[in-house]
Amino acid sequence: MPTPLDHAMRSRNAFLAFTGLVTGVAVWAIWGGDMFPTSPDPTGNPEEWSKEDLRRWLTARNLHPQDSDTREQLLERVKANMRIPRQ
Repeated sequence: MPTPLDHAMRSRNAFLAFTGLVTGVAVWAIWGGDMFPTSPDPTGNPEEWSKEDLRRWLTARNLHPQDSDTREQLLERVKANMRIPRQ
């Protein structure tokens, strides 16, 4: 007499679920989980960065720039939070 486990193993839904799981893991392994890479940090003098560069730099450090901040305010916050280079 077949058990409920035997019925589950013969089920087409279980096979499709397993196939979907294996496919998902394979896609994740191939793309390495970095499907949409972030833009690199801006480099150089912050005075020459665009407003978006300043916002991205602050956001990457969880400093939460506001939409209403001007470029001068963003630049001031970036300069205040930059690390002093060690020699």
